Amino acid sequence: MSFPRYPEYKDSGVEWLGEVPEHWVPKKLGTVSSLKGRLGWQGLKAEEYRDTGPYVVSSAHFDDHEIKWDECPRVSQERYDTDINIQLAVNDVLLMKDGAAMGKLAFVDFLPGPACLNSHLLLFRPIKIDGLDAYHPRFAFYFMQTGYFQEHIKVNGTGATFLGISQDAIGRYQIALPSHVEQTQIAAFLDRETTKIDELVAEQRRLMELMKEKRQAVISHAVTKGLNPDAPMKPSGIEWLGEVPAHWEVSAIKRYAETITDGAHISPDTNNGSYPFVSTRDVADDSIDFENCLRTSEATFEYMVKTGCRPFVGDVLFSKDGTIGRTVVVSEDIDFVVASSLIIIRPIKDALDSNFLNCLCQSRAVASQVESFVKGAGLPRLSIQNLIRVIGCFPPLLEQKAIAANLDQELARFDTLTAEAQRAIDLSARV
Repeated sequence: MSFPRYPEYKDSGVEWLGEVPEHWVPKKLGTVSSLKGRLGWQGLKAEEYRDTGPYVVSSAHFDDHEIKWDECPRVSQERYDTDINIQLAVNDVLLMKDGAAMGKLAFVDFLPGPACLNSHLLLFRPIKIDGLDAYHPRFAFYFMQTGYFQEHIKVNGTGATFLGISQDAIGRYQIALPSHVEQTQIAAFLDRETTKIDELVAEQRRLMELMKEKRQAVISHAVTKGLNPDAPMKPSGIEWLGEVPAHWEVSAIKRYAETITDGAHISPDTNNGSYPFVSTRDVADDSIDFENCLRTSEATFEYMVKTGCRPFVGDVLFSKDGTIGRTVVVSEDIDFVVASSLIIIRPIKDALDSNFLNCLCQSRAVASQVESFVKGAGLPRLSIQNLIRVIGCFPPLLEQKAIAANLDQELARFDTLTAEAQRAIDLSARV
């Protein structure tokens, strides 16, 4: 999208900003906005949170620049009254000023009740000049999403282990302001355009979810019913599985596996290590991220090899802690070991094809069984003892290979559509 140029421009006097329209006025943010933070507000203790009373907002309650009020905790009226400076009003702009989410923004478009900040947020509210707001809140909100402002925050953040930016540093930031009427027009234009973008992103996300569901449905049908719609069928003997091809076996996965074991139950030495140490977070999209995974020492690697934590080509890795059921076939002959969050399944080569097993583990048939075995609310876990109880359907080896090859082609189409949807989201992404 291109826009017509203004008739005249001038040097803003700010190096990074360059030229601005001739009638725009650069102002330090601290001269046109009140910046309110934690003044007098002591850190909340867990016992002070409650189910009723004024809301307390943190960046954890932001979603696409909007506040998820139903997820905000509450405090007492007395606690809320401790500091009027951090009590919210409609049209306030909120900024996360420290930590990993530094620079994250939200706009207060309505209040369901009294609300205030936690100690990590900063509140922006326009000051009055000649009885008028010094800036349009939505204009400032959009300006703070620009790379200019976000880079200022990063460059001026301080702290060795916990990065943060001071109110003074933010107050020194130069914002170029057109007339109030033009600010209103720009804000209205951006509201319309970003709404269109948000609708596009939502549509692409719905498409991705649909692709995910269809992908699993295609896998599930292939590994439980086969590719031949005319094949004779027989009762599986399992209510939720129904009929399966008559020549298939229904059995526990362990009967077709040479080894089922998990990774290291030790804390590996990862100081200046050279051998890849792979965990659940390194397994994604049918690949293993060897480049960014932790690395362990030679001594730890040799110990872990002796204790069976070294996968080989053809093994299937199955995540069992946290994100459960993520799988990948080991396809590269690389010396690496795995953490205890991964299970190594080594198929019996003349009975079970690795790629078929990988698809089977991604099917609804296996996923539903695994889900029933998962324990733990905070960190879900699946034990090996429960995984070996999982039932699967097993055609002859040649048919397994044919099913896996067919799925490889079918799933490539879904993956392409999903990648295109993600690219559309990335192109539409806002700060």
